[in-house]
Order: sequence, then C-alpha cells, then structure tokens
Amino acid sequence: MSERIDSLQIGMHWFGERPGGLDRMFMALVQSLPAQGVSVRGLVAGSPDVVAASGGSVQSFATTESRLATRLWGARMRSRSLGRIRMPDVVATHFALYSAPTAGVFRGVPKVVHFHGPWAQESGSEGRGRLSRAIRHSLERFVYRGGTRHIVLSEAFGQILQSVYRVPEERIRVVPGCVDVDRFDSGVTRSEARERLGLPQDRPMLFCVRRLVSRMGLEDLIDAMFVVRQSLPDVLLTIAGKGPLAPQLQARIRARGLEQHVQLAGFVADEVLPLWFRAADITVVPTIALEGFGLATIESLASGTPVLVTPVGGLPEVVASLSSDLILPSGGFHAIGSGIAEALLGHRKLPDEAACRAYARARFDNPVVAAQVARVYREAMDAF
Repeated sequence: MSERIDSLQIGMHWFGERPGGLDRMFMALVQSLPAQGVSVRGLVAGSPDVVAASGGSVQSFATTESRLATRLWGARMRSRSLGRIRMPDVVATHFALYSAPTAGVFRGVPKVVHFHGPWAQESGSEGRGRLSRAIRHSLERFVYRGGTRHIVLSEAFGQILQSVYRVPEERIRVVPGCVDVDRFDSGVTRSEARERLGLPQDRPMLFCVRRLVSRMGLEDLIDAMFVVRQSLPDVLLTIAGKGPLAPQLQARIRARGLEQHVQLAGFVADEVLPLWFRAADITVVPTIALEGFGLATIESLASGTPVLVTPVGGLPEVVASLSSDLILPSGGFHAIGSGIAEALLGHRKLPDEAACRAYARARFDNPVVAAQVARVYREAMDAF
C-alpha cells in the first residue's frame, strides 16, 4: 500500500441523524477509507453526538436546525481549527453549500469534489424558485472550479459536470456508489423475511424505496400497477419513504382503485431495510430525471433481489453488466407496467439471488469502492 495520507471530508449530515443517499455514501467512506491507507477527519451539520457515532472521526460544526449563517460560519471556523491542528493532505468535498465557506482555508492542498448530483437542478424539480436555483448553481460552480479531481457516480453525471458546470473531462473520474453487502445479505429466505415483516406469503411483491418527490417517477409506478394487475391480480407494491408528495400519491392510489395493490409504508428504519428488499420478488426504481446512480439498486442486489430500472441517467450503467433485462425499455406507466408484468411472469430473464449478490460484492462492496476513491485522492495529490 502507498504511504498513508490524511483526508478532510466535508459532508452534509451524519446518516444516523438525517438519512439520505449522500449521507450514507459519506458515512460509508468515513468507515472504509482507513483500511485503504486514508485517514479521515470529517465535518457535517449535526448534533454533538456525531463525534461518538462516528468513532471520533467526524465533528459537527452546527446543528441542522441552526440558521444558515450560523452553519456557514461554523463550517469555516471549524475547518480553520482543524487546519491549524494539522493541514490535511487532501480535502474531499461532498456538498457545495458547506464546502464554499472553507474557501481559502486550505490553500496549497488538493481538492477532490465528490459530485453526488446537480443540487440546483434537483431543487428546481422539487419546486424551488428561479433565484434559489441560481444561487445554488453559482455556489456549485464556485466549489467545483477549485477541484483538482472530480469523482462522479456514473458517466451520466460526468456529462452533467462537463456540460452544466464546465468541468474539464480530464479531471473527472467515475467511481460508483457503495454498499455494505454483508449488512444487506440478511441470511434469511424470502419467506422468512415476509414472515418477520407481517407480509403475505402468497402474493407477487414489489418494493420501491424513494424520497417522495416528483422526479422519482412514483406517479408512473402507481399508474403502472393498473397494467400489472391485469396479468397478476394479486400483485402488491410497497412504496417506502417520506416526502411532500405523500398525500398526492395516496390520493392517486385511491383514484385508480389500487388500495389492495399499492401501499405507502412511510419511513422504513435502516435496520429493517434489508428485510424489505429481501421480501420482494423485484425492486423497482422508476426515476424520470436526475438520477446519477440510485443506491437502492445496489442495496437490492446486495439483498439478493433483482431490480428493474428506467433508462434514466446512470441507472442503466449500474445494472447493464449483470443483465440487460433489468433495464426497462422506457419510462412512462405503460412501459413500466409491461416490464414488471413480463418479469413476474418469467418473460424477462432476471438474475437469481446468488448472481445478484455476487455482482454487488464484486463491484460495489464498500472496500472495493473505497480503494477506487483512495486511488483518485492519490492521483489528485500527484497532479496538484
């Protein structure tokens, strides 16, 4: 292994306090990078309990409920304090809002930008106004401009970095998302998982875990169940997650007469998420926009459950090498519904439990991805 390096990771939240895809990735890297020769110190918005929860690696600079000015000032002051104690070999940024205040603090230190998604565009799809989007975009451009290397989750996100943020292609490296395969390999059968969750044993079951916002394609998925029901009258879809769209989705289920076929489970605790994936015959990721990777895809595969994805963003890149039958022909309720029905009826050849897990372990297990990230950090140091 190369000489050990010291990294400072600037994140968003600590996953145990504010679960989200970016936060799960951040936590996974904090826990996995040390085995790859990369020491970690981290900063996030969170409670004082973050220090203990992270094993002493991560500190909070302000609570998530603090005023924005307090959080930004806290990020700057805490980063300056850490720099005075020991200047890092590399600074890795994961969220533009909290990275921007550290400008000038780490002069002479290479920066690696982890691009988890186009923050401004995503906020626009969730109803933010033009001024808010413009401010966020400017912040992103400011932070990304200072990157020595940029890590993206997929080629699709690499294209966004180039076209929207004008980052040169030669600075961009693709490193996929990661998953703790051992944790999602629950060691139970599908029948046992259903028994533990109180789910029926005799119905075809689908699972989808998403933030309940429009770009996730959940309206199409609900409408698709009307198509699936024609061929499989006992099918049951569970949608897990929280978000502002929940009332509209519930109303849509009632309007389509699908109360016996679609249920909203709300927030599913991280401890039982592997059981939900295991209990399903198929997981569905029906995103319609701005999907760079989709951690739910590899979490499902690590659980031994195949996943159907729409051909949006980086989703096809995640599963194509396992089976092209996992990629739906297009978005829209009819294509999604037809694809699900074909898969449940055996007309699409889906990988079995062992193949799903082996694929996830070989490509996306935490140590595999952490080793790739560590190589990019060292490359950034050499290029700086």
